[in-house]
This record gives sequence, structure tokens and C-alpha cells, in this order.
Amino acid sequence: MSGNILRGAAPHTGSTAFINARIVDPTADAEYTGAILISDGKIADFGPNLFASGAPYGIESIDCRGLYLAPGIVDARVHTGEPGEEHKETLESAGIAAAVGGITSLVLLPDNEPPFDDASLIEFVARRARQVKLANMYAYGALTAGLEGKELAEIGLLAEAGAVAFTDADHAIGNAQVLRRALYYAKAFDALIVHLPQEPTLSGGSMTSGVMATRLGLSGVPPLAEVMMVERDIRLVEMTGGRLHLSKISTAESVRVIAAAKARGLKLTCDTAPPYFALNDLAVGDYRTFGKLMPPLRAEADRAAVVDGLRSGVIDAIVSDHRPQDQDSKRVPFAQAEPGGIGLETLLPVSLELVHNRQLSLPQLFQRLSSAPARLFNLPGGKLAKGAPADLVLFDSDYAWQIDRVDFWSKTKNSPFDERPVQGQVMATIVGGRTIYRHDNFTPTAAAA
Repeated sequence: MSGNILRGAAPHTGSTAFINARIVDPTADAEYTGAILISDGKIADFGPNLFASGAPYGIESIDCRGLYLAPGIVDARVHTGEPGEEHKETLESAGIAAAVGGITSLVLLPDNEPPFDDASLIEFVARRARQVKLANMYAYGALTAGLEGKELAEIGLLAEAGAVAFTDADHAIGNAQVLRRALYYAKAFDALIVHLPQEPTLSGGSMTSGVMATRLGLSGVPPLAEVMMVERDIRLVEMTGGRLHLSKISTAESVRVIAAAKARGLKLTCDTAPPYFALNDLAVGDYRTFGKLMPPLRAEADRAAVVDGLRSGVIDAIVSDHRPQDQDSKRVPFAQAEPGGIGLETLLPVSLELVHNRQLSLPQLFQRLSSAPARLFNLPGGKLAKGAPADLVLFDSDYAWQIDRVDFWSKTKNSPFDERPVQGQVMATIVGGRTIYRHDNFTPTAAAA
């Protein structure tokens, strides 16, 4: 992807008007031609009639030339290698990839070496984010000590240090008593528990059970391994009254069960990731290890059900599930390959397929990408509002290109979407009023009015 990282930009002061933009306002479920005024790093004003006759004297004006301008994406599921596996991804390289992808806030998973079960590591992420000066970075706290699923981590101390929620990342909590205690304990801090619903003893296979697994001779993971855990977790939410967020929903049965639980008024939310609404298990192809993910890619009927869940609002948010793996982890026989795919730079263009296929409107898409995750994790961005951070993404929804792993800014290249044709390209990413990325095809006409 061609463009420039502008990390060295000074903190935004003064006022800048982004005019002649097609504004996407997810909170108002609206889309219109208008302008946004930024002052001292915050949104000062916005609307369809703002600066209709041009920005007033003394305000820098940037002509968006009819491109879409929306709240920056809030990605609530990102893994980096720092600390511990910096050869896969650092906070700096993840911040660069996020900027290229229009992502203005990241929530980092705690499964590093060492895991984020100590307050000093939460503080480390905050300190490094200030040094990197790209996207806003937040951290999950580990739910259990050492991510071992046995003893609860110090949730209170981690929350005090700035952890925005608690999870064991891709390690499912098999012990119901442990998750029950976590839900009870987290209520004291109004903390959100995030869980990957995969029954551990059924989830050791290489791909989803079915015709494709049989043809390839690979061990299968039954789709029921997900819904069994979803149903258990729902009962624990009923028992405790706690708040639970289920991550990476990928099966039709899970969508159905979650819809019923929400209808009963339980404190339950969930997300999914692009592979589960844009790919199916055929993408494994000829033992293609870039298509080995956790959970595994599902059958076409499950993919269609996830799309329906996004359309109906049963699935609240879309995350990238960015998980870099190096060549040594992927260039091995399929059964031995590590699961995971990178997703920061492809999150928006692949998600825009939902709009191009008329399954979601643009405001609905940005509800799932921006406003809902910001609300769920109590983060300041993700919306257009006076006084809100000026975290924005400018994009061309019709820009046609083909994903090519060679062009990624991420340190590793393990994308399940490699060689996929897409429509939609980020032209600029703005964080706190600072433009931190600009595509080569967007040269703003900026002048003092």
C-alpha cells in the first residue's frame, strides 16, 4: 500500500476545517455531504450545513473532494509481539499498520511473554503508546494468572493501572467455576469480561469438521464446540448478573443462541472478525496455512449466518483479530502451523464488502467498527460529537485494488485475504487532529481561507 506515515506531526493546535466530505455519522445513523471543524485536537463542530460557502478567514481548510469521512476505527482485538516476540510485531509496527488501515484506537490482547497479568505491563503499553505517537493504544488485563485458567489475576489492580477489560485472549476458560468467580468479582469494578467461546477438549483439530476437512485428511473441530461454550457462558451470566462479551462468533447456532439471550435482557455482547463473514472453509484450499485461524474458518451456511447477525445487530462489533505469525510458524505442514492472521490493514476494505453487497449501510458498518466498540470498552473515540477526540478516517469506498502481502506495513505477512480483490482504500488517518497517515493518491488542497 502506497502512502506516508506522518508520525512526526506536532500535536494539533488551532483550527482545521475538513470540507466537501461525505460524512458518515454512526451515532445518528446518517450520511450526508458536509464538514467537520477540528480545534485543538477535538471536534468543535460538524454537520451538513457547516461551511457550505467555505471556511471563514483564518481557518485552515482541507478539501476532501467528496471522499467519505468517518470516526476512526476502534479495533478491540489486536495481538502484538511486544514484549516477548518483537520479531513478529512491535507496538510501533502495529501502530503503523493501524494508521494505514484507518484504525485510530487499538485494544491489545494480554497473551504476550510475559502476559499482562501485572499492572506494570499495562503501564508499559501506555508509556510505549506515548512514545510511538500513532494510534491510541489500550490494553486488556489477563483474566487469570499466567493465562492458565486456574486462579484469577489481580483484576482490581489491573483496572486501576488502566486495563479496559479482562480476557485470556485465545485461551478459553474451561473451568466454569473460574469464569463464574470472574463474573462475580468483576461486578465490583463494573469490569467487562471478554471470552473466546471454544470448548477446549473439542477444539484441538486443524479446521472445521466437514467435507473439506475429510477431503484434505485433516482433523476436525466440530462447530458445536463454540455454541456449547456460548450456552454455558450465558448460564453463568444469568447466575451472576455479570457483563460478558463473547469474541469471534463464527457459527449459525451461536448467532441464534445469543439472539435469544439478548432478547431476555442479559448483559451479553459479542463481536466477529472479517474471516468469519467474508471467507469459508474452502479458503483453506490446498493446505493454505494462512487460512488456519482460531476459531477455524466455517462452512458457507455459518458465514451467511454471521452476516445476518451483523445485519440484525445481534453481533455488536467487528474486530480485526490481528495475530501476526512468522514464516517458521506458517511454512510448515498445515496441522503443525500456528493459527492466526494479520488484519489491521485489511479490516476496512474487507468490511466494506458488507456495504457493497447491500448487507449494511455505511453508518451501520461504522456502528460495528467504531461507535459500538468504543462504547463497550468505554473508550473516548468512535463517534462524531462536539468535544470528542478528532479521531477520523478519510476513505474512498470505491477504490479498487488487490490485497498483496508484499505491500503490507506489518512485520509479518500472514493474511488469509492475500490476493483478494477489494473495493475501499484509506486516504488519510487522523488521531487527535494530527494526520498520521496519508495515501499517495490523496494530496489535500490546504490553504488559509
